[in-house]
Amino acid sequence: MSRGRGGVRGLVNRLRGRDIELKTPGELEAMRAAGALVARTLVAVVELAKPGVTTAELDALAEQTIRDGGAVPSFLGYHGFPGSICASVNEQIVHGIPSASAVLADGDLISVDCGAVLEGWHGDAAVTIPIGAVSEADLKLSAACEAALHAGIAAVRPGGRLTDISHAVQEACEEAGRRDGVPYGIVAEYGGHGIGTSMHMDPFLPNHGEPGQGPRLRAGMALAVEPMLTGGDPETLELADGWTVVTADGSRAVHWEHSVAITEDGPRILTLPVS
Repeated sequence: MSRGRGGVRGLVNRLRGRDIELKTPGELEAMRAAGALVARTLVAVVELAKPGVTTAELDALAEQTIRDGGAVPSFLGYHGFPGSICASVNEQIVHGIPSASAVLADGDLISVDCGAVLEGWHGDAAVTIPIGAVSEADLKLSAACEAALHAGIAAVRPGGRLTDISHAVQEACEEAGRRDGVPYGIVAEYGGHGIGTSMHMDPFLPNHGEPGQGPRLRAGMALAVEPMLTGGDPETLELADGWTVVTADGSRAVHWEHSVAITEDGPRILTLPVS
């Protein structure tokens, strides 16, 4: 689940450094267990997501998978959010509320954001899923966002600065836009965040900016890296439900995310499936 610039600071059990939680290797292993469950949940959701399926059905599957894994959905009840996943379809960017009336159709794009807390540690990840026969433009948009995610992850290294990640995401988005001939919109109001004993923790991680700014990255930190791209103007609107964020111009939007630990050996993705 993305964090807005004015988002709520996570309740932190143990703060070190610049109010950024540092984890021991054992604690990162605990986070990896939570992240692996999130990954398994997303694999199940991707398999179910087909034309005719409702986003409420995806939500029910996600909740059951998380609970069967001995965990609790991070999102359910979070500041009143009513779902275990965020299910954002087409022009919805983030925080879409699952609904029995939201029936997936051929050609849709759905971004599914999922979080789980296992033994006190959070995992958070998101994927964008093409439903049926999706346009080439939408597939390129999603691929551009996923590539930006991995560019950002590559910058999650000890000794760097927070906005090194932001700049890597921005550069990858702009490069994809030049290649595809589309000026993809980078959503600025929402971004990544620290993660650990709470889902949303300091620091806020923008998806664009100059490098070399912000806190220095240290081994033991964990960040949710989550670019969001639009196929048009990046301006956003929040719907009357108080959650769902959409593109102002109605263009398609995509969202990809991983929880990533900073180690002495570089980035470690915590939300990959167990091979």
